[in-house]
Amino acid sequence: MEYDVFKQKVGELCGIDLRHYKSQQMDRRINFLGQAWGVKDYDDYLNQLMTRPERFKEFMNRLTINVSEFFRNPERFHELWHQVLPDILKHRSRITIWSAGCSDGSEPYSVAIIVNELNAAAKVRILATDIDREIIRKAQEGIYTANEVKSLPEDLRLKYFEQKNHLFYLKPEIKQMVEFRHHNLLNDPFPSPVDLIICRNVVIYFTKEAKSMLYKKFIEALRPGGYILVGGTEPILNYRQLGLEHTLTSFYQKPRNPVVL
Repeated sequence: MEYDVFKQKVGELCGIDLRHYKSQQMDRRINFLGQAWGVKDYDDYLNQLMTRPERFKEFMNRLTINVSEFFRNPERFHELWHQVLPDILKHRSRITIWSAGCSDGSEPYSVAIIVNELNAAAKVRILATDIDREIIRKAQEGIYTANEVKSLPEDLRLKYFEQKNHLFYLKPEIKQMVEFRHHNLLNDPFPSPVDLIICRNVVIYFTKEAKSMLYKKFIEALRPGGYILVGGTEPILNYRQLGLEHTLTSFYQKPRNPVVL
């Protein structure tokens, strides 16, 4: 089997169109696993993915890069807490927040903790989506290691987690604030309208064309006045052409009253 055919069949198996991913990064991950498993050829590789669930799980984890932690890049969450969310809540009585590519739930749960601290839980819907069904199941459990909660301020960690045997169990009051859903950013319809989209360290793996398509869809899904928060290494360079304003580091806002030219 030729490599291009293998990638097409793997994409169909995983439900991911690999053409939208940067080929150099994707090829490196695929070949690394193949070497580690000692596959004979791409036919053998595909067969192992289809017949060995533990290898398929490892492949998906390698493909989707599930790395996250609570309050990752704390300064962004400080701005979210003290500037962005208060601004959104000032203009709307009920809001929707979407964590796109939520991984193990650290990000949307961090948002839920902030919302709770703002006494706004009754006003906010938090939707968290990811392409990896296994990581969504892990997120719903709400169990984390010390490394995953290390950036969370100690008072919040003591308030919202119960520690047992070196693991941290998120309290039910925060878990129930987040609605998890399987979602493929490249294929599935976007939730709309939303007031805040958080999509960090996801589009960095996509091709320029796929990235452009995603940002346009994100902006369409945003309510006027809504914000999008991206990763520190993936700024939206053409934000003006897309009709956005750059308000804070990694935050972009859709104007409340778009200018008609």
